[in-house]
Amino acid sequence: VRGRNVLSVMAQCAGLACMASLLWAIGLYSLAFKGDGSFIGNFDAAFLKGITTDSITPDTAIPETVFIMFQMTFAIITPALYVGALVERMKFSALMLFSALWLLLVYVPVCHWVWGGGWLFDMGVRDLAGGIVVHTTAGVSALVLAIILKKRNGFPDHAQPPHNPGMVFVGAAMLWVGWFGFNAGSQLSAGGGAGMTMLVTHLSACTAGLVWSLIERVRNGKVGLVGMVTGLIAGLAAITPASGDVGPMGAIAIGAISAVLCFFAVSLIREKLRIDDSLDVFAVHGVGGILGTLLLAVFDQTAMGGLGIVKPIMEQLGIQSLAVGATIVWSIVATVVIAFVVKLVIGLRVTPEQEQEGLDYAEHGENAYPE
Repeated sequence: VRGRNVLSVMAQCAGLACMASLLWAIGLYSLAFKGDGSFIGNFDAAFLKGITTDSITPDTAIPETVFIMFQMTFAIITPALYVGALVERMKFSALMLFSALWLLLVYVPVCHWVWGGGWLFDMGVRDLAGGIVVHTTAGVSALVLAIILKKRNGFPDHAQPPHNPGMVFVGAAMLWVGWFGFNAGSQLSAGGGAGMTMLVTHLSACTAGLVWSLIERVRNGKVGLVGMVTGLIAGLAAITPASGDVGPMGAIAIGAISAVLCFFAVSLIREKLRIDDSLDVFAVHGVGGILGTLLLAVFDQTAMGGLGIVKPIMEQLGIQSLAVGATIVWSIVATVVIAFVVKLVIGLRVTPEQEQEGLDYAEHGENAYPE
């Protein structure tokens, strides 16, 4: 983001991490992973009741405390993704209230549907590490929020590039390495499956970064660092749901396809539709996650170098498509309702004067780069 909004984004991410963690322990973990309901869990483990050092996660050898902490990180990162669509203009208080409700009404239900034994799990949907649960929910909500909040002052006529592309790279590098933990860790083991997941995650990211750079070179005559790392994030998002199903060559194919589609999705949303999804959350995370969720049905097949886990292509593609469609609709409706409630209660957007001053000082009373 621009220099006068650096601390506001950091504060938003830190605040979300703290709040999501506490809500997870109070009741969201239980609603996501306890009970056998088709649409939502129960409060059997509210306030982590009954969880001890001897508790073991069902069907694994993993202490439940470790599983709780691991899944907590997903609950933290998912709302942090859509922060990128609303930077430089949404109130800190509005974001916190919106995100608390969003975790309860969007993230937890979808998490239960897919990972907690809900109706999509029973249908046979495949999503190892969050193409549906994380990237589709956050990506779709990001686009809806960007439309509701409207554009930043000056968008798109005046360029609003990141004030420090070096920080963009550092952040992307942290994501790149951290993604190995998300994807490989989702195997809930330390064997060959986790090793393959880590390998295909890396290959997809590398391919997408290079393909994105190639497109930029052809179109603009230059290769931008920000573009390159945006491409590798698209490759990471796309491989996330499929990383437990595809082989190395499938991962390379998914990475290449994701770079092309996400690149042109960025252009469509930003230049053609003129929607101020500030950091291209939907175009990269949303489109990438949806794409990988669907391509999983193709590249899991042994004929395509996959592991052959899923049903025949068309049958599995139907299941994956239904899961994506249901998640998109649920995310849109819930996001609109939550945003309306928050706007009614405390308002969503800072004043034009605060936006011009920058949220670092207007919202937090600090400056990242004091004169």
